[in-house]
Amino acid sequence: MRQPDDFDAFYKDARERLLAQTYALTGDLGASRRAVREAFVVGWHRWRKLSRLEQPEEVVRPHAWRLAQRNHTARVWHREKDIAPEVRATLDALGKLSIAQRRALVLTQLASVSMPQMAREVGLPPEQAERELQSGAASLALALDVETVELRAVFERLGASVHGRGRWPRATIVRRSGAARRRTHTIVGVLGAVAAVVISGSLVTDAAGVRPSLDEAGTRVPLLPVGPVRASDTPVAVTLPESSLLVPTDLQERYAGRWAQVRTGDNSAGNGLAVPCQRDRYADPRGKATLVRELESPGRGGAGRTVAVQLTEASATTRAARRTFRTTAAWYAGCTESQVQLLGTRTPTAVGDEALQFVLRRWRSPVTTYVIGVARTGGYTTTTAVRLVGDATPDREAGAALLAAGVGKLCALPEGGGCAPDAPDVVDRDPLPTGQRPALLSEVDLPPVTGVRRPWVGTEPSRPTTNAAATGCDSTSFSDPFKGARFSRTATRTFVVPEADLPQEFGLTETVGALPVGRAQALVEQVRSRLASCPERDLNTEVEELSRTDTKAFSLTAWRLDIKVTDARSVVFYMAIVRARTGVAQIGFVPARGADLQPGAFLALAVRARARLAQLPAPQGAAQG
Repeated sequence: MRQPDDFDAFYKDARERLLAQTYALTGDLGASRRAVREAFVVGWHRWRKLSRLEQPEEVVRPHAWRLAQRNHTARVWHREKDIAPEVRATLDALGKLSIAQRRALVLTQLASVSMPQMAREVGLPPEQAERELQSGAASLALALDVETVELRAVFERLGASVHGRGRWPRATIVRRSGAARRRTHTIVGVLGAVAAVVISGSLVTDAAGVRPSLDEAGTRVPLLPVGPVRASDTPVAVTLPESSLLVPTDLQERYAGRWAQVRTGDNSAGNGLAVPCQRDRYADPRGKATLVRELESPGRGGAGRTVAVQLTEASATTRAARRTFRTTAAWYAGCTESQVQLLGTRTPTAVGDEALQFVLRRWRSPVTTYVIGVARTGGYTTTTAVRLVGDATPDREAGAALLAAGVGKLCALPEGGGCAPDAPDVVDRDPLPTGQRPALLSEVDLPPVTGVRRPWVGTEPSRPTTNAAATGCDSTSFSDPFKGARFSRTATRTFVVPEADLPQEFGLTETVGALPVGRAQALVEQVRSRLASCPERDLNTEVEELSRTDTKAFSLTAWRLDIKVTDARSVVFYMAIVRARTGVAQIGFVPARGADLQPGAFLALAVRARARLAQLPAPQGAAQG
């Protein structure tokens, strides 16, 4: 198997098989397809060696798996609408297994390797690998309510679900990319060899061409950089000792209970997702060191168990650490886990070089609240996450103090930066921008629906041809000119709960657009006026104003409408109009019987929409005054 034709045949034969395997491991079809494609590019780059193997797939497969697991987004299948329910259930069940169990199952069910080969690829002794396989098979069968002998059919359905979903690049394109990679590696190798010759030459001959004596041979003259080097770009020798992590006494000073250390490691085991909403094993894939520590307090009688996790990464440069901080913060600001709501975003002041605090709540039973702090000090980025069972308001000062304690240990290291006070102040701030359209609400902003256990799902943002957020009282349009000015930056998005058995009219819609500031203010006043006069114009409609706020830069008004459709039936509609300088947003929510928002939740959502709306750019081609 040395010729391009042999590689092309191998590529066409194995690509769908490898795609099915990586998809079973990650649930992320996009990341899986990219990983398989890249693995074949590398395969052609090394084809001279691979072609001599009896099974080149055994080399390409692990590479594809590593790439897919490194780049995939957690639980991405929850956002894909075309996945069959049984496939979604299989991915959910697989996601709850350890990575060793998942790998063992995929290798035996979708790759059909021998038991010794399975053990080698999982990286465990044969006896332990077999135990992981049996345990994983039993857990998966129990979760799917099937017999273990039926798992082969389950995996076949999962593998079949990816066939025909997307197109593969032609084999010639893959080979061309592999050839380009080979040329790049060759050039880098030549430059490295030249550099080695130049450097070695500078060590054995001085400027006058005189060879040094044996006494001078061990003396190396440092090479000076060409041009200035900023401190933030200079690689550092990073150390990350376990003594730089939080210990049980740090928790006991801030949270009740008897705390104990559960585990400490480099986060290379399992799936690498140590804290909620974490999307990748490492925020800095090129980092120099990582440590994760889990601590817990069982509470009284084992009830109300509190868990704390600290995840610390050391980056090679300060600039890389800044990127690591931004990446980590984005995980929580735009959490992609289902039924998780971002309750608040805050700034712990004077903690490290930069710091943020997030409060998130998972609404699935049992309801769980997370206080998550992220901070950077010099080349180190650390995350502290405290998990509290229940929906009680968490102690934000305790969370900030815990983060400060973690920073205090890191800032003392050689490459540490700013330290932290023992009890930092915590200041509320607007949420970080997230999503394709940061000015629009996202799933992470939405509160739970009473009586519904399924997650919200949002449509893709689009241009509004109609405005489903408007009521019959105001009939506001974002596609028609208003007082001679056209809207710009318009977008609309609807959120529904597709997995719940709810009436078709149930849902929440937001529409946004930009106008010159004077017209934006006039539009808000027009909506207010029309809502105030609506009961006089339509005797079947009752209007209750829930809230009204006005400042120079912002305004917000929310209403509850009760529209009598027949003598026996009424429809309730919540609506809010929001302005943030030149941006205007209208939010409409239609509940259903037994499926509503908690009191005050719609108003809180309108306040969040106001904060998001601040991200909308000024109108295009219009005066701002």
